[in-house]
Amino acid sequence: MSATYELKATARTRVGKGAARTARREGLVPAVIYGDKKAPLPINISYKESFMRLHAGGFLTTVCTIDVDGEKHRVIPRDYQLDPVRDFLIHVDFLRVSAGATLDVGVPVHFINEAASPGMKRGGVLNIVRHEIELECPVDAIPEFITCDLAGTNIGDSIHISAITLPEGTKLTITDRDFTVATIASSAGAREEARGEEEEIEAGSVPLVGGAED
Repeated sequence: MSATYELKATARTRVGKGAARTARREGLVPAVIYGDKKAPLPINISYKESFMRLHAGGFLTTVCTIDVDGEKHRVIPRDYQLDPVRDFLIHVDFLRVSAGATLDVGVPVHFINEAASPGMKRGGVLNIVRHEIELECPVDAIPEFITCDLAGTNIGDSIHISAITLPEGTKLTITDRDFTVATIASSAGAREEARGEEEEIEAGSVPLVGGAED
């Protein structure tokens, strides 16, 4: 689980595009805290600090505390928006969370032991079909990543989710098929295989086999 952190914030008394532009000129990012059967709370957070947190990794999988004028809220970022031209952070949505709650979270996949893959040694290309896997996780035990072991894989092999050990306490949100996470493709066929695997995901054509449990 990623380490938690704290952000300082101030409540927004004004909302709308004009107020948002004013906040951004002052080095702030408009945001909102919602959920837990409470009214949404519009806030402003520091642009510099929130942008650093965003690019530190694990932004959408790390619980944090937001101090709003002295009142603390335990939350997790659920969405954010970037300026389409300048790539600036312009808005963040935070979800209130409580102890014992579970969330559906997209957890990144880390690939290890490329050097132990005969296919990679022969010039094969790792084609990543899914960069992250959506899991149902306890809010206090969200994993930083899922490990996919490439040891022993050859050109033409497909690595399905059933071959990956999920972190303790988590379970898949997709349970109706044994979907592909990655393949080892030949250099010449990497692009064609990637296209085929993407079509497989869209069609949901791979049946579920043992190893991917609810």
